[in-house]
Amino acid sequence: MQLTGKHVLNAAPSRVWQLLMDTDTLARIVPGISKLEKTGDNTYKSTISMKLGPVSSSFTGNMQMEDIETEKAFTLKVQQNSKVGNASAAIKIAVTPVAGNQAEVAFDGDVKLSGMLASMGQRVLGGVANTLSKQFFANLEKEL
Repeated sequence: MQLTGKHVLNAAPSRVWQLLMDTDTLARIVPGISKLEKTGDNTYKSTISMKLGPVSSSFTGNMQMEDIETEKAFTLKVQQNSKVGNASAAIKIAVTPVAGNQAEVAFDGDVKLSGMLASMGQRVLGGVANTLSKQFFANLEKEL
């Protein structure tokens, strides 16, 4: 499943970048994260609780940031496991200056699902992904 989106924020790109690199902030702005623990340089252990269509589950796994270009972009790699299936993703996140003192945050990546999650269908999962993207940007705006 492909994930893409972008949003313009009323904040300097450096401020947006600072928030995205902060463990405590990430735990508050990424929908569903109930625990995010730093385990090393740019690596984290995570617990995510999420409702996907008719299924609710708790996922545990790892997140890491790679290919970091300071104040510009990074790739977020995620591996999460649950009773209803597993999810892995590689999502490129870019922060770009736009007119005035604004920043555009764009993401593009691929999510691979297995187990019951994979059988749920693109329509259900696409709707969930869209909702989670909106929640992420709303949470990020609150932090700013």
